[in-house]
Amino acid sequence: MKKIAVALFTMTLVLNSCKNETKTDTIKVDKKTTSTTVSTVEIIPISHATMVLNYAKETIYVDPTGGKEAFEGQKEPTIVLITDIHGDHLNFDTLKALDLKNALIVAPQAVVDKFPEDFKPNFNVIANSETSIVNNTIIEAIPMYNLREDALKFHAKGRGNGYVLTIGGQRIYISGDTEDIPEMRELKNIDKAFVCMNLPYTMTVDSAASAVLDFKPKQVYPYHYRGTEGLSDVAKFKTLVNNANPDIKVVQLDWYSDN
Repeated sequence: MKKIAVALFTMTLVLNSCKNETKTDTIKVDKKTTSTTVSTVEIIPISHATMVLNYAKETIYVDPTGGKEAFEGQKEPTIVLITDIHGDHLNFDTLKALDLKNALIVAPQAVVDKFPEDFKPNFNVIANSETSIVNNTIIEAIPMYNLREDALKFHAKGRGNGYVLTIGGQRIYISGDTEDIPEMRELKNIDKAFVCMNLPYTMTVDSAASAVLDFKPKQVYPYHYRGTEGLSDVAKFKTLVNNANPDIKVVQLDWYSDN
């Protein structure tokens, strides 16, 4: 009983400390840093599904790929989030090249099972619908999977994780590889949402827009939108979202500057 009380007290302290942070935002776009007044989270797009989130003393690498050179000039990670087993999310060459001595890798079991015996960094295994607190970051694992019959082979339900992070008093959703699943549509109180849209692996622009209009994040960032036929039409996505709900801000970052 004492352990439960302590855990609840710790959760309350974390949530209260997040709410008391000063609200300022730095977003890195086109490899240049600009400032607004939205949150204390710095968002740095690397490529496709890979990004860096900086907040206070935390540096979170999401699905790090691209080799060590892709993270030149970035702070060393304190948390590494990995969503799935595919190469655009789980890249051992990149992970081995990075300095992970102060980092905890948060990932589903299917990802951890892929790590070779000679490379075993620190792990926190989290499954769909579970919540973990890492340092001062609350991490919720959200299901990610396909719905279309012809796409079920790509992402089975329960294997990979999307994530909702609570940092800087904000809830940040990272979809991972998924379609417009009920668990996405039912999300609540999302401040920033990173939503994928690429065929044949995830979902159409129309499906992504429909889901976003259901869960109504304050801001939505199209990401992971390169498919087998090139880049998805994110301009159409913005039009679909804003024609139906102009209060949702669609933020376009530079994910594919080398294309």
